[in-house]
Amino acid sequence: MAKEKEVSGKLEWRVNEPDGTSRVLVPESELGHKAWLLWLKGLFYRPISKIWRFLDKSWNLGVAEPQKVIHGAKVGLALLIVSIFYYNQNLYDGVGGYATWAIMTVVVVFESNVGATLSKCINRATGTFLAGSLALGVQWIACKSGETFKPIIIGISVFILAWLQFLAIENQVDKLFAFASQRFSTIAVGISLCIIISMLFCPIWAGSELHNLIVRNLEKLADSLEGSVAEYFKDDKTVLGNEEDPSIRIEGYKCVLNSKATEDVMANFARWEPAHGLFNFRHPWKQYLMIGASMRNCAYCIEALNSCVNSEIQAPDYLKKHFSNACMILSSNSSEVLRELAYTMKTMTKSSKIDFLVEEINLAVLELQDSLKSVPNSPIEPT
Repeated sequence: MAKEKEVSGKLEWRVNEPDGTSRVLVPESELGHKAWLLWLKGLFYRPISKIWRFLDKSWNLGVAEPQKVIHGAKVGLALLIVSIFYYNQNLYDGVGGYATWAIMTVVVVFESNVGATLSKCINRATGTFLAGSLALGVQWIACKSGETFKPIIIGISVFILAWLQFLAIENQVDKLFAFASQRFSTIAVGISLCIIISMLFCPIWAGSELHNLIVRNLEKLADSLEGSVAEYFKDDKTVLGNEEDPSIRIEGYKCVLNSKATEDVMANFARWEPAHGLFNFRHPWKQYLMIGASMRNCAYCIEALNSCVNSEIQAPDYLKKHFSNACMILSSNSSEVLRELAYTMKTMTKSSKIDFLVEEINLAVLELQDSLKSVPNSPIEPT
């Protein structure tokens, strides 16, 4: 049953429910109006929310990895400039309508660091020059050798794209040389533009990246060594709530073990780079690979030590207590040497206390050897 009630000058319909309550009966016109508003809101809200989420993710990526943003901006700038040859009619006619090769060159050779870009630019220029020279030579030989050898030579050159493009000109030598010069000029424009933008606008040097990687790995190795020994000899009854999770420091050696491929690639690209910053021409980049190999040998030892920490079978407490002091001193001194080496590499200066730290390591080794000679056979009872 429905009741009609006047509220604030308006009619309100209520429907009595079987349980004795009543509810307001909303007119169908009002429901349609609300549905229309919800549809209109969704129509504008969804694209705006997607755009906002995209901008938020882009901002977070830029904050977390600014080098990717810089690289993207540099590639966009290079493509913007080289596209002028495609959209400007005078420049387009000047390169014979082959402006697309300049754009393709930018896409192919532009890399995130200067060394990789220079390496690809040189390879691109060398490959184009050799392919063009071979194509011109094949064209000349085919013209001079007569009809007997011409099909054979053309059949051999069919596997190389550049040769096919040159040979498609047939026997018109003037057009052949014009095509070759225009092709070389567009590629030269793309290569020059990539080198200039890569080296002048926020350059990312592979040598600096390799240098910083070695420094970070030395610091992680020091923290991992000290943390592993401290974790093994710690007192289970002692709870240090203010310190960070020790497993984060201990796992640092894994970064050293997994960095070999990155070190090899960066060292290869660094050889192509000119002198920059603190790195002169013919900088000994191979020495960085030797340092990385030595650090990985140390990381393998830490990995073996870490397996002892996580092993189900542990040494007796009295043995841990006997070796605790000597091992803690040795690990602390070794970590100090690694941190001093990291600081020396970071500042590229000669350390004034490295000899003193090495001498302390030798004394700690002698102390550990003395502890090994006096290993107790059974737990020492307190008196």
